[in-house]
Amino acid sequence: MAIEQGADYVEPDLVLTKDGVLVARHENAIAILNADGSVREATTDVAERPEFAARKATKSIDGVAITGWFTEDFTLAELKTLRARERIPQIRPGNTRFNDMFEVPTFEEVLQLVAQANERRKEEAEKDAKDAKDGRDGRGHGHHGAKVKPIGVYPETKHPTYFAGIGKPLEEPLVRTLNKYGYRSPDSAVFIQSFEVGNLRKLNRMTRVPLVQLINGSGQPYDFTASGDPRTYADLVKPAGLAEISSYAQGIGANTNLMIPLVAGRLGTPTTLVKDAHAAGLIVHGWTFRAENVFLPDDFDSSADPTAIGNLAGQIEAFLKLGMDGLFSDQSFLARKAIDAYVKK
Repeated sequence: MAIEQGADYVEPDLVLTKDGVLVARHENAIAILNADGSVREATTDVAERPEFAARKATKSIDGVAITGWFTEDFTLAELKTLRARERIPQIRPGNTRFNDMFEVPTFEEVLQLVAQANERRKEEAEKDAKDAKDGRDGRGHGHHGAKVKPIGVYPETKHPTYFAGIGKPLEEPLVRTLNKYGYRSPDSAVFIQSFEVGNLRKLNRMTRVPLVQLINGSGQPYDFTASGDPRTYADLVKPAGLAEISSYAQGIGANTNLMIPLVAGRLGTPTTLVKDAHAAGLIVHGWTFRAENVFLPDDFDSSADPTAIGNLAGQIEAFLKLGMDGLFSDQSFLARKAIDAYVKK
């Protein structure tokens, strides 16, 4: 649906199963429990599946103790018996109508879906070109040179240090799968993103596809924490940090607050990050643009209802004005409309 609504890239977060298969889940924790045993967050129905009750575990993920169920404790076949659920039902109650309808997709299934969408777009473009030609000269010569910008894929490696620590490094299966589907070159329609640095450096030695360093508004990359490196994300957005990023990545994925900080809930004065990143030869993608009031800066709220849709286009325009090159959004239709409207100006 997002592709139909105008998304340019599909963005799966990737974690591993017990048998080493990459699957798309927001976290390796597929259900997280509160101290009293109630469900705090879940992207599957695993907490209600008695046959998997014994898989419940408490683990330290990037230094945080989490109790729940984890993908790496399930084979793909077991994971496929589970069903997907809306992660934030209190904010997106409408999405709960899709609960328990879908499986957990593998990364390969995501790539197949993208390939099918691209094949369909190519066929439609060729048909359009042929129809236009027929209309002009009445002779039906199919025009096979119709150029179509492919839908791309933008995978994120989740918790690479953790997965490497349990003997399941993410990099090899990721590169192997991308290679299999033809994503091999610097101009492939793919970006690999990570909040960690070491795994992007490793990927830079394994593949020629574009890499993106994710940068959070606070804290530090977890591999820095694990290795005792004192540098923080704030250091990475300084010119020296950006110059270093450009030695192994093609872009940064920046928390919106790093581009325009919030002051008392509203957009404040923009920083020089976009300009500085461009000066270092890096593209800048902002995350995450979400349309509900609860996520928007107060300037763009439509009402006091946190779940109501606000003025996402207004927020997006403020960042496009800075020169931001792309963005992540949960609402492809609204984001595409906002970008098209801005470009028209």
